[in-house]
Amino acid sequence: MAEKQSVLVDIIDGAIAGAVATWIMGKVTTLLYEREGTIARSREDSARHGQTAYGVAADKVAKFLGHSLSDDERQRQGEAIHWALGIGAGALYGVLRPRVAASSAAAGLAFGGVFWLVMDETATPLLGLTPGPKAFPWQTHARGLAGHLVYGTVANAALARLEHGA
Repeated sequence: MAEKQSVLVDIIDGAIAGAVATWIMGKVTTLLYEREGTIARSREDSARHGQTAYGVAADKVAKFLGHSLSDDERQRQGEAIHWALGIGAGALYGVLRPRVAASSAAAGLAFGGVFWLVMDETATPLLGLTPGPKAFPWQTHARGLAGHLVYGTVANAALARLEHGA
């Protein structure tokens, strides 16, 4: 029973760390996006057709359920998907971290890097949420990687803090 309780605590702590990391990652990636050159931003916006992967995901879910979304609904539901993914990834990291002796800052960076590779570079194009990686300028990939490295670092730090009785 103690192991199951420990897993539950790790999931909850990870979800909290994921929420904090998602918020910080959003701040960092927004700042980086705002500082990008106009050519890179224009190329990225053109490749995405002015949509986010999360908005496209929200549209796909709504269509599957037989609904259509207004722009406001797409925005809200896309944000909900974004947060659910960040919190869910944090919960996963919360479970994995103590079981693979991954408590160092390097482990957080590695988790963030793998998260970026799996989600941004692989899953979103395979699911039709974005065009393939070649459609985007290098700045888009660098910003995504930087954001996910921040995510992993913050999630790791938050979990360390929660372990030591924040």
